[in-house]
Amino acid sequence: MRAAHFRQYEAERSGKNGEIRRDGPGKTIQTEDIDIESFPPRGIAAEDIRAGDLMVVTIKRIGINGEGVGYYKRKAVFVPGALPGEVVKAKAVLVEPTYISAALAEIEKTSGHRKTPECPVYDICGGCQLQHMDYAGQLAAKEELVREAFRRYVGDVPVPIRPIVGMADSWGYRHKAQLQAGVVSGRTVLGLYSPASRRLVDIAGCPVQQQDINQAAEAIRGIMEELGIPPYREKAREGLLRTVVLRKSAYSGELQVTFVLAKDRLPQAKQLIAAITARLPQVATIAVNIQPKDTPLVFGDRTRVLWGKPDIEERLGGLSYRLSPRAFFQINPVQTAVLYDYVKEAAALTGTERVVDAYCGTGTIALWLAEQAAEVRGIEEIAEAVRDARQNARFNGIGNVRFYHGKSEQLLPAWIKEGYRPDVIVVDPPRTGCDRKFLSAVIKARPKRFVYVSCNPATLAKDCKVLLDGGFAMEWIQPVDMFPQTSHVECCALIKRIDD
Repeated sequence: MRAAHFRQYEAERSGKNGEIRRDGPGKTIQTEDIDIESFPPRGIAAEDIRAGDLMVVTIKRIGINGEGVGYYKRKAVFVPGALPGEVVKAKAVLVEPTYISAALAEIEKTSGHRKTPECPVYDICGGCQLQHMDYAGQLAAKEELVREAFRRYVGDVPVPIRPIVGMADSWGYRHKAQLQAGVVSGRTVLGLYSPASRRLVDIAGCPVQQQDINQAAEAIRGIMEELGIPPYREKAREGLLRTVVLRKSAYSGELQVTFVLAKDRLPQAKQLIAAITARLPQVATIAVNIQPKDTPLVFGDRTRVLWGKPDIEERLGGLSYRLSPRAFFQINPVQTAVLYDYVKEAAALTGTERVVDAYCGTGTIALWLAEQAAEVRGIEEIAEAVRDARQNARFNGIGNVRFYHGKSEQLLPAWIKEGYRPDVIVVDPPRTGCDRKFLSAVIKARPKRFVYVSCNPATLAKDCKVLLDGGFAMEWIQPVDMFPQTSHVECCALIKRIDD
């Protein structure tokens, strides 16, 4: 029955044996590798699908990781490489009670937004997820991603989502690169690990990186190879160089180079400095960071400058920021200024308000708002970021901002208990969202405005639901495309207190 149905299906669509077309990221599946007995008979229930079965799926939208999302008998099917509007054959890989993960086997109906990726290693790199989609399609898909998150977690509450703001040029926007070091086919390589693996992919000439960073990466790769500085090998616990971190200032054009080492030694330091400064005159800082642990965390606790300035200067609007090697700063300065202007719009400051900037990092948002506020308090749990924030305040001559070292979920409740009541609270938390204790403190404090900057629509929607249930109302959400060619989307949301 399964074989007969598969042949009927093929006949209806004039299918032919041979290579099944696969235009997006991932491996091509050959028809000769597919057991036609695995194709489910017409009308099979979703709960009877098993790994290896083929399904016909219409893709409805893009998922949070860039995969196509469709439904088979009302059960969600996630198909990497598929695009909204496409009808595809998908081969079940993992079958769970509530969803199916599948591989794209064939595209029966192709999206008008499908295109050939710019990058030759797009299929295996994993740094981008949407290069097989034109930019107009990417923007529409990301806007729908935000809408779907709020439909799922907030429900029928009206949520005014503004049109997403994209970029005039969606390439070459990344001003920072964290490149893993390794040896591939006897050659030193700087690149990224392929998703869910330790396979290092050489990303030389990456089209989403600034060209100066690409050129610097290739020069440094060659220098490391010439000097015989060995990349670290985790399994053998041998070697030295783990990661090369490059940052370019959009303001000054200066480059900052940080070598993350497995051991606190660099015998060839003088030769390394001489070679880098000779070949890359725009380098202003050369630093080393020591990370002795085998951990997903890139940086260790100790950083020292080998040569040059302790930091480089970046500017946004009329503000200057000093960036030390480990300082966090958005990698897309053009869209960062756009995003922060929406934060300023949402805060609607008049000069009399008390503002709390939680999860403040190096103080970029706090300083962006300070001129229009009576006072701003920033909270950050990373001590080094707090030091950078305080330095940035001094550097800009801003005296009405104070930065506090600690956790937002601890300091805000303590301040409220002492009688402090902010008029506006701004947050820019990690992808996991805000701590529930912090949200409870916000509900108790009842600020007039709560401004939420988020890089994860799902956690944004979940946290907004908590606030809506606590006496607040959604005013608007502004998506901003900070990371073209990827599935990530940034949002600025305004939530206002409902006055009794």
